[in-house]
Amino acid sequence: MMDAGRLLVRVTVAPALLIVAWLAVALPLLMAGVFRPAPAFALFVPVAAVVLWLGLRSRPREEPGPVPWWTTGSVLAITVAFLVLQVVMVSEQIVVRRDPASYVQFATWLTEHGSLPIPRSVDAFGGPDGVLAFESPAFYADGGAIVPQFMAGMPLVLALGGWLGGTHGILLMAPLLGACCVLAFAGLVARLVGARWAPAGALLLALTLPMLYVSRSTFSELPAIVLLLGGLSLMVDMRRDEGRVADLKAFLAALALGLIVLVRIDGLRDVLPVLAFAGLLIGLRRRTGYWVAGGLLLGAGAGLAEGFTLSRPYLRYLDSSIKPLLAISAAVLVATAVMAVLLRVGRTGTRLRRLGAAVARGRLPGVAAGLTVLVMIGFAVRPLVQTVRRIPATKDDELNVRFIEMVQRIQHLPVDGTRQYSELSLYWVVWYIGVPALLFATLGAALIVRRLLGGRSPEWLLPYAMIVWTTTQVLIRPGITPDHPWASRRLIGLVIPGLLLFTVFASAWTVRRVRRLGYGPKLVNRGAVVGVLLMLVPIVLTSGGFLVTRTEQHEVGAVRGMCDALPARSSVVVVEQSTADRFLQVVRGMCGVPTARVRGGAGPADMKRVIAGVFAAGRQPVIMAAKREQVAPYGTPEHVLHVRTRQDGRTLSKPPGGTWGLVMDVWLAEPSAP
Repeated sequence: MMDAGRLLVRVTVAPALLIVAWLAVALPLLMAGVFRPAPAFALFVPVAAVVLWLGLRSRPREEPGPVPWWTTGSVLAITVAFLVLQVVMVSEQIVVRRDPASYVQFATWLTEHGSLPIPRSVDAFGGPDGVLAFESPAFYADGGAIVPQFMAGMPLVLALGGWLGGTHGILLMAPLLGACCVLAFAGLVARLVGARWAPAGALLLALTLPMLYVSRSTFSELPAIVLLLGGLSLMVDMRRDEGRVADLKAFLAALALGLIVLVRIDGLRDVLPVLAFAGLLIGLRRRTGYWVAGGLLLGAGAGLAEGFTLSRPYLRYLDSSIKPLLAISAAVLVATAVMAVLLRVGRTGTRLRRLGAAVARGRLPGVAAGLTVLVMIGFAVRPLVQTVRRIPATKDDELNVRFIEMVQRIQHLPVDGTRQYSELSLYWVVWYIGVPALLFATLGAALIVRRLLGGRSPEWLLPYAMIVWTTTQVLIRPGITPDHPWASRRLIGLVIPGLLLFTVFASAWTVRRVRRLGYGPKLVNRGAVVGVLLMLVPIVLTSGGFLVTRTEQHEVGAVRGMCDALPARSSVVVVEQSTADRFLQVVRGMCGVPTARVRGGAGPADMKRVIAGVFAAGRQPVIMAAKREQVAPYGTPEHVLHVRTRQDGRTLSKPPGGTWGLVMDVWLAEPSAP
C-alpha cells in the first residue's frame, strides 16, 4: 500500500507530467495540420504512460520521514473543494471581449478543424471586395488567412475539453487546471517547507482572489502555473534521487519549465534562471546539468518554433518587447556558457569554490538579507516618488487610454489615460495576500538568501532565483492594463505563489524558533494554526464577495440560439463595429458560417455590391448588427441574441469589488434576392 508521503509527492506532479505528455503529442500534430481526436489520443496514451512512469519513479538516496495521512487528505480535500466551487461558479466567456473568450474561440477552431491558419472563405462573398475585412480583435489578417492571437499551448489543452464536452468542456478546463495549480503548489510547499505545511499553502493560494479569478475563465496562466510548480517540484525530487532516475527527472522538469514558452511567450523571461542553473550544474561537473539544459532547450525551442510559424503575427505585434527579450535570452545563454567553461577549468573552479566558502563565512549573507528588506521598502515607497505613465504609440495603446479614462470617470479619479498605476504594484499584492503574509514573505526571502549564500538549503536555489527574478520584474513593470481584477492575472503567474511560498517558509521557521524556546508542541501547533488563520483573514476579506459571485453567464445558450437562427448556406456580413469585434470569430468558428465585416465609410452602393456578390456565390447574405435600425434597411429585422448578465468590475486604485452590468444584443436581416 502506498504511504501518505509517496502519494502526496506523486499526485502533485502528475498534472504537470500529463500536460507535458499532451503538448508533446498535440504540437507536432498541429504543426502537421492533423490535430484530430483519433491520432491525438492514440499517441497520448502511450506517451503519458511513459512520462508518468519516468517522472513518478523514485530512487532516493535516503528514505524521507513519515507523512501523516491527515496531511495528504487535507491537501486533496482542499483541491476537490476548490474544484467543485469553481465548476459551480465557472463563467461562460465565449463572446470575444478579452483574452479568455479569445482562447475559447481559438480552441473551438482547433477542436473542429485541427489546423491553422483559419481560411477567410472569400469565395462565400463572391470574391475579394475592398469594403470587406475579415480580421477582428485577437484574430489577425495575415497572408490571405486569419491567424489567432496568442501562443497555441493553452488552446491545445482546451481542445481536449472541447473533444470531450463541447463548449462547456472547454470552459470546464479552467476549474480543472485551477485545481491542479492548487495541488501543484501544495506539492512544492511539501518539498521545500515540509509536508505538514502543504495544506496551509494550498488553502492560502486557493482563497486568493487572483487564483479564484483566473480559474473561472480560460486564462493562459493556468497551464503555465501547473508546468512551473510541477517542474520545480521535479527539480527538488531530482536532487533526492540518484543515477539515471535523477537524470530523467531533471530532463522532464526542465522540459515542463521550457514548455511554458508554448503557453505564454513571456514565459521565456521566467525560465532564464533555469538556463543559468543548468550551466552551473555543468560547470560543477554534474551530469544532470546536461539533462536540464536539454529539456529546457527542447521545451522552449518548441514554443519558439510554434510562435514563429503559427503565431507569427502575434509575435510581430509584440515586436517591441520580443526583440529585447530574445536579446536578453541570447546574452544569458552566452554568459551561462562562459560560466560553465570557467567553472570546469581546474584552477578557476577551485578559486571560485574558495570564494564561495569565504562568502559563506563572511558578512555577505547578512547583507543580502538586509538588502531584501530594503528592496521591499523601496517598492512600498515607490508611489511617493514616481507616477508611471505611458505615451500611446499604437492604435491599441490609444484604445487602452480611452478605456482607462472611462474607468477613472466612473470611479471619480483624476482623468489621465496615460497612467499605468505600476507604481502601486506592491499594493496590488497587499490587496490579495494581506500585510501579514507580505511581511512573512519578506522575512522568508531574507532567510532563504542568507541560507543560500551561507552554503545551506541548495534545494532552494532554483525556486528562489525564479521567484525573485520574475517578481522583481513584474513589480517594476507589470505590463498590463491596470484595471482589477484583470491585472491580478499578472501576479498569479509566479508573484503570488512565490511570495506565499516564502510566507509559509517563514511561518515554519518561526514555529521552530518558538519550539526552541521551550514551549510545548501542542501550544506551538495551535499557535501555528491560529497564525495561518490570521493570515487568511485579509485574503478572505478581499476575495469573500467574489467567492459566491457568478459573472459572464448565459453566453453559451445565447450563441447556440443565434447559430440556429442563421439560414442554411448563409454568409454573414457585420455592419457595426462592436458586433464585428465580438462576434466575427464566434460566427465563423462556433456557427461554422463564413463571416466578414464592412470597413468604415461603406455606403449603400458598397452594400448592394456585397449582397449581390453573396447571391452570385449561391449563398444567402445575412446582415448582422447590434441594433434593429442598423439591419432594418436590408430586410425584416430578427432579434437572435440577447444576453443580460454581470461582468467583473474594474478598479484602478483600490481592491476589486462588485460587478458591472453587461448587455449584448444581435439583430440580423436577410436581404431578398434581386
